[in-house]
Amino acid sequence: MKESRLFLLLLFVGPIFLVVFTFYKWDKSQEEREEIHRMQELRKQLLRSQCDGDVGEFPEGKRSLEDMSDQELSNLIVDDKHGIIYCYIPKVACSNWKKFFLVLNQSNPNLDPMSISSETAHINIQFNLLNRFPRSEMKEKLNHYTKFLYVRDPFVRLISAFRSKFQKPDEHFYKLFGRDILRMYGNQSDLPKTVEKAFASGLHVSFYNFIQYLVDPRTEQPFEPHWRQMHRLCHPCLIRYDFIGHLETLQQDTEQLLEMLNLEVKIKFPPSHVDLTSSDALSEWYSTVPLEDRRKLYTLYEEDFRLFGFRKPTELLDG
Repeated sequence: MKESRLFLLLLFVGPIFLVVFTFYKWDKSQEEREEIHRMQELRKQLLRSQCDGDVGEFPEGKRSLEDMSDQELSNLIVDDKHGIIYCYIPKVACSNWKKFFLVLNQSNPNLDPMSISSETAHINIQFNLLNRFPRSEMKEKLNHYTKFLYVRDPFVRLISAFRSKFQKPDEHFYKLFGRDILRMYGNQSDLPKTVEKAFASGLHVSFYNFIQYLVDPRTEQPFEPHWRQMHRLCHPCLIRYDFIGHLETLQQDTEQLLEMLNLEVKIKFPPSHVDLTSSDALSEWYSTVPLEDRRKLYTLYEEDFRLFGFRKPTELLDG
């Protein structure tokens, strides 16, 4: 008898619970979507307010598209088929976004972006770059296409660049930068000609050596793109971006962006293993860098911090 009553109770309550649970999930999902949308609007408002002042690489209004060289516009990928412009920034998930764009314009809709190697993704000749179009077409596309970029904490991005190009053997970066950095800041001479021999001898650029190179007034700017300031790659005070993603919130931002572009069901964005360096880890990395050099470094990247709303790392800058 008790079992029958229990069965009838479950039969009655079960559907109600299911409906309540479904609405709860919907409300939570809707709330999350609205929060992401609010965050996106705040990012864009902050950027516009900063650009309208004297913050940025130039006061707003003193430069125009005509004033910019083709080289300055070399990081903008154009997708005419979908009306998209993406400004890629090295060390900010740009490999995965390039893979995504390659698959997006393939005839095979089932091609997995992860099947494309990072080496292949970085061959820029296969992309339509904005600077390859006549200036009149550039203007037209910038006015009508959906434009987006992704950014990350500038000091964390420098750690990522160092780990990728100097902590691991990289022949190109060793010959182009590593040997000179070791000579100038590592007190090394008669250096091996190859990165393999250098690492075998225990010779490699330290993180402090890398920072010394960046803050040295003799170092030519603009920097190499992997550590060039983000605003110098994407010019957010000249180009009005429709979407600003943060690597720190990559998954949520990307879901919103793909929905905005009507691409959320077409191709799955490659999964990313983002190194979200903690405050403790950040302090540990920069503990080898003297306070004066940390402050000089912040000055170099201050515009990125301010334009994109990243917290000033006062724990690294206060004496």
